[in-house]
Amino acid sequence: MLWGDKRYYNLNYFLRQKFGCKVFKISLDAGFSCPNRDGTISKGGCIFCSERGSGDFAGNRSFSIEDQFVHIKEIMNKKWKEGKYIAYFQAYTNTYASIETLREKYGEAVNQDGVVALAIATRPDCLGEDVLKLLEEFNKKVYTWMELGLQTSNEETAQKINRGYRLQVFEKAVKDLRSRNIDVVAHVIFGLPGETKEDMLDTVRYVTSKDIQGVKFHLLHLMQNTPLVKFYDSGELKFMTQNEYIDIICSAIAMTPSNIVIHRLTGDSPRNLLIGPQWSLKKWEILNSIDLELKERNLYQGIYSNEKAV
Repeated sequence: MLWGDKRYYNLNYFLRQKFGCKVFKISLDAGFSCPNRDGTISKGGCIFCSERGSGDFAGNRSFSIEDQFVHIKEIMNKKWKEGKYIAYFQAYTNTYASIETLREKYGEAVNQDGVVALAIATRPDCLGEDVLKLLEEFNKKVYTWMELGLQTSNEETAQKINRGYRLQVFEKAVKDLRSRNIDVVAHVIFGLPGETKEDMLDTVRYVTSKDIQGVKFHLLHLMQNTPLVKFYDSGELKFMTQNEYIDIICSAIAMTPSNIVIHRLTGDSPRNLLIGPQWSLKKWEILNSIDLELKERNLYQGIYSNEKAV
């Protein structure tokens, strides 16, 4: 099976099919915080999360949503002369504010010229009834999806990384969003401290068995000034090799049902903050290697979605 020139249901293919043109993200920082940082749940945050709340490539929070959007759009248009846009609320927890503030920020974003979709990254424990109603309201105006940071299905690992919620919270969030016809994209991280290949693929089995419409597979990055550094210094964190990562990504693709859009196969970190693995900076080399490995192993998305890991 092929989706365009890929052996997996990639985001670019999905967006072109849905909107008939190139669509790219405008990553925004709305100035929110996170209950896992401000003391509501914890003050440490997830141990891998950067000082910018995993929004290192988002806009500058000191500027308005409109100003951020216009600035990033101008940069994007140097690469793509034509296209539509996804207003992507990326940094920190983007449902963690008053309803009035959320309505204002989301509204300012979707009202920008050319916006065809709204993507919101958040925690599954920050989706109260009032927030869900607001999201349903926006989903009727513009295609909206929610990104939930699951990272792992292993409760022991979740506690170790200070995720701050249990699996049933994630499951309830998925059900609540889907009951309102809002698409869900789950984040998964490979390479968390102490996890084996089987642990990682168990997470793939778990998350793809839920009513999700998209998944992001990330390589764990160790960045400066994160709590994860102490795990590395103590020897508890071992970096995956590039070959190990490519192997597990190909297995994950083969296990993912063919109707789930794969939004990401690796991640990005600022070069000046990244401690390791350094090979992760070669993004296009990694993606090309994944394509080659899939071809050599004759794998494609969904071929083993009802079976054990390959």
